[in-house]
Amino acid sequence: MAHAARIEDGIVREVIVVPDNLDATESDAAIEAYIHGIGLTGKWIRTSYNGNIRSRYAGIGFTYDANADEFVAPVVEEPAE
Repeated sequence: MAHAARIEDGIVREVIVVPDNLDATESDAAIEAYIHGIGLTGKWIRTSYNGNIRSRYAGIGFTYDANADEFVAPVVEEPAE
């Protein structure tokens, strides 16, 4: 199963499943063309459920660091005691 994340303002807003054959292309352009072809808009890039692409699986609210080409989990701050 292949996955793609929609990036808006550097933040992951949505993650969807795409056909497996698109994952084999290793091309964000192929994934984005497929997604736009089915009527969705925006910037879409591949993510990997097992974390072997872009350091980790993209979750909603993660940021995308384009320079490092990786997804970054949000920092959860501990409440003060």
